[in-house]
Amino acid sequence: MDFNQLAERLLPGEYPDLETYENKYPPRDLPAKAEVTRLAPSPTGFIHLGNLFVAIANERIAHQSGGTLYLRIEDTDLKRKVDGAVEAVIAALDYFDIRFDEGAEIDGANAYAPYYQRQRAEIYRAYAKELIRKGRAYPCFCTEEELSALRDEQTANKEITGYYGKYAKCRNLSEAEICAALDAGKPYVIRLKSMGDASKKFTFHDEIKGDVTVTENDQDVVILKSDGIPTYHFAHAVDDHLMRTTLVIRGEEWLASLPIHLELFDVLGFKRPKYGHNCSLMKMDGESKRKLSKRKDPELSLSFYRQEGYHPFAVKVYMLTLLNSDFEEWHRKFPEKPLEEFPFRISKMSRSGALFDLDKLNDISKTELSALSAEDMLAFLKEWALAYGSEKEQAYFADEDYLLKVLSLCMGVGGKKRRKDFVTARQAMGEIGYFFGDYVQKDAYRVDKAARDAVLEKFLESYDPADDAQVWFSKVKEIASSLGFAAEMRDYKANPEAYKGSVSDVAEVLRIAVTGKANSPDLWTIMQIFGERRTRERIAAAINA
Repeated sequence: MDFNQLAERLLPGEYPDLETYENKYPPRDLPAKAEVTRLAPSPTGFIHLGNLFVAIANERIAHQSGGTLYLRIEDTDLKRKVDGAVEAVIAALDYFDIRFDEGAEIDGANAYAPYYQRQRAEIYRAYAKELIRKGRAYPCFCTEEELSALRDEQTANKEITGYYGKYAKCRNLSEAEICAALDAGKPYVIRLKSMGDASKKFTFHDEIKGDVTVTENDQDVVILKSDGIPTYHFAHAVDDHLMRTTLVIRGEEWLASLPIHLELFDVLGFKRPKYGHNCSLMKMDGESKRKLSKRKDPELSLSFYRQEGYHPFAVKVYMLTLLNSDFEEWHRKFPEKPLEEFPFRISKMSRSGALFDLDKLNDISKTELSALSAEDMLAFLKEWALAYGSEKEQAYFADEDYLLKVLSLCMGVGGKKRRKDFVTARQAMGEIGYFFGDYVQKDAYRVDKAARDAVLEKFLESYDPADDAQVWFSKVKEIASSLGFAAEMRDYKANPEAYKGSVSDVAEVLRIAVTGKANSPDLWTIMQIFGERRTRERIAAAINA
């Protein structure tokens, strides 16, 4: 068979010599051992936690080694493309401080552009044409119906499905048969002519999982679709070579495709990049583990964290605890150090499923938010409220001096120990709502209405906003004693049957009346922030409730 003639018939026209591309995209001028990594999402409009998981690893490995991280958009499947998806990807990752050095819609040198795969169609066709010339690729005229029947036959025979061996019906077509099909105008795809043997296994070193045993590829996979656009398998091999990617970190679901990709690199004459297949993100479902699901788990989507108002730093800290087994200890030891100083190691990435625990993230979020200054907390809440908050919540920022007092109190700024009441921006805005007239009684009084009203009425009689905290509390103890409650906790503990309750019960009545909650920051300070009018209004309303 004249493969040169066949290549011209299948992909007519002049294409640049392959050396042209090698010269256009030369090896990068980087320090020794610098890694070139990439994130290569499809523009589907859905960016998930797994993308962030891989992005953090790629970013740390590239920048820690003095290398490059770039963004490539794998848009070969137009059916899945969503308008604005690329911008959404960049915005989501930017929120979590993932910085690309170059790539699609990224301001940078971008010497390896274009970074959209559909814009690189000529490059893929040039390499496919060369494979046809070498007899390593061929046209396949099988229809969807024929391929479906083939899969049904393989399934019935309990065989591996795919286009290989005796099932590769177009692999050995004669030149005359191919020309007849082309003359008849039959549509076709271009397939790799695999030289692998499925009965043979080999060991491959995975940068994360270590040595893994895989089977040689014998599948004649499609490399160019009928419209001349490449499949993911073919495009990623060409792109990773020409963009000089040194390390590919991706989900373990791609491990099954590894033999295909390795054969493509070999047949194209490219140096293989290193591959690392990271574990899946799992969650507990009852007594068993399962993968996070787009359908079942809203926390899989990155938009969940922005809408709920998780601080990006807290999310990143948690992701790093999942990515590197020694990060948590390092961060506990050096909480003030930038995350970039952590010595990230691919060898410390988990080989099995990482268990995602929203409760653990919430605990980390509490800790990280408690470390912010009141000013930084205000800025964080304001950014969230402008994007996702209600008009009422946005109005909280009309008097930022007042809000700073509220946040300082609620965070314990200036105290011996910071409070950890805030988890997310949404939850925090709900927590401070009672400072802005948003009174909701969330907790029930533990005393009866008569005792409650007696406490509140006596407090109003003696209340003076000029009292300092010590005088204020002395009055609360006097109220307790006059109503049959123990003014001192030690007295109540020594003889609880002698009292209706303790001073803490009296203070709780006041706290619920003013804030709606049985637990809050210092009540005297809350009343100072409220001022006399609002304090009296709240207590009077509680009496009349």
